Amino acid sequence: MNRKTLVLPAVVGLLAPVLAACGGSDGGSNSGDAIVVGTTDVFTESKDAPAPVDPAYAYDVGTWNILRQTVQTLMIQPRGDGEPEPEAAEKCGFTDTGNERYSCTLREGLKFANGDSITAKDVKFSIDRARSIKADSGVFALLSTIDTVETRGDREVIFHLKTADATFPFKLSTPVAGIVSAKDYEKNKLRDGFAVDGSGPYTLESEVKGDKLVKAVFTKNPNYKGQLTVKNSKVEMRSFDSADAMGAALEKGDIDLMTRSMTPDQINKLGTATDSDIDLNEMPGLEIRYLAFNTDAPTVKTRAVRQAMAQIINRGELVSKVYGSQAEPLYSLVPATITGHSNSFFNKYGDPSVSKAKSTLTKAGITTPVKLTLHYTTDHYGAATKPEFQVLKKQLNDSGLFDVSIAGTTWDKFRPAEKAGDYDVYGMGWFPDFPDADNYLAPFLDKDNFLGSPYTNSQVNNSLIPESRREADRLTASKSLTEIQDIVANDVPVLPLWQGKQYIATRDDITGSEWALNSSSTLQLWELGRGVSG
Repeated sequence: MNRKTLVLPAVVGLLAPVLAACGGSDGGSNSGDAIVVGTTDVFTESKDAPAPVDPAYAYDVGTWNILRQTVQTLMIQPRGDGEPEPEAAEKCGFTDTGNERYSCTLREGLKFANGDSITAKDVKFSIDRARSIKADSGVFALLSTIDTVETRGDREVIFHLKTADATFPFKLSTPVAGIVSAKDYEKNKLRDGFAVDGSGPYTLESEVKGDKLVKAVFTKNPNYKGQLTVKNSKVEMRSFDSADAMGAALEKGDIDLMTRSMTPDQINKLGTATDSDIDLNEMPGLEIRYLAFNTDAPTVKTRAVRQAMAQIINRGELVSKVYGSQAEPLYSLVPATITGHSNSFFNKYGDPSVSKAKSTLTKAGITTPVKLTLHYTTDHYGAATKPEFQVLKKQLNDSGLFDVSIAGTTWDKFRPAEKAGDYDVYGMGWFPDFPDADNYLAPFLDKDNFLGSPYTNSQVNNSLIPESRREADRLTASKSLTEIQDIVANDVPVLPLWQGKQYIATRDDITGSEWALNSSSTLQLWELGRGVSG
């Protein structure tokens, strides 16, 4: 059979949702063995991260992809992007003209997987729990605009917000807003380990070796009641040590599908094959990569050092050498396909220039070469991360203005060290919580930001972010959003590098793979089935 590559439209928000209005757990092909999905995501329980899949703690794409299958939220992002839609809720909406009061009515007959009824009190418990625990992952900041949560009867939940927030429906679609039971989750304490109990389309059985989750088995939840149609009865997710091992398992038929993170070479090979029983799906992606700075660290505390790096780094060369057509240079934290994007870094710095960077450092009285270590994680963003940092090192060192070394660390050690402020400069990726410009700015700049960054700008935090959130029409919010991006380009607390596409490779008998990832890299395992692909 001739191999095929399916390319989906790259325009975010314009794909019409094609979800059943009230799908429940029936429908689709439920026969046959479990569909087996491979990933290189690493799921580790440690002293620094004892509760990796607790909704009040989890805040990375891998753990969220476990929670999105198992823990139900009031709202959900549709398979084709666009505005969030009711999920555990029957209906939701703002009940005032100022976007400060948001009400949801639960579906009738909602139950947890164990059969216990879900009421509005469970929703309030879950939201208040995440807000009060304030886990050091920073995920609670997604709920920061909530003032109080009120319940009326068993089915109505009312959110009173501190300030207008047009993005609030999106936030209710994220796992931190997942509904859990007080029987399974303590009010003021995280739940250690890999157990998850919720009301989502699947239940979870975890296979753990040592401190790592090596296999997650998702079984269709007979008590699920929502708008999703579950097209299989069971999915297994297996974690691989490398993309090569994952690819070999797909070739042998040990797994049916592989997702993040494939190597650029694997993608190129699959994309050019002419005779294969494996299909490569290319999808629009909103993943970004960037350098982050501890702006209190002596080496990069002076803004001129960060500006000089922004002036030297050649994104086009970086992408060309490491990722080819699988990524594009990015000149803002906000991807080019998101409403409100501005090429602020290009507008300020233009093409890479060593002479301009030298002038910036000279005016600030900085002695060169500036000695720095760029830190990266070896096992979280894919095998191409090391070559990427080798290119960055060469670009900076070739300028004569920097003396850069690089250091790689596994994610279970990297993330705690980054949060503790141990790294002056480090590389990170961002998979959006929801596809809105606010989610590429506030998590890095607002109070209680995701990075734990010491950088702060009162105009951004006190005026521009609140202003942008008042606008339900996100195009109208562009003025405030552009100002924020321009401030970031000038102060450089973070330095955007590139925006990537995303890929899934499947064996020919797997259907629905074109819908198995949305633009926010959310795995939608319920879309997968067995049959004959197109």
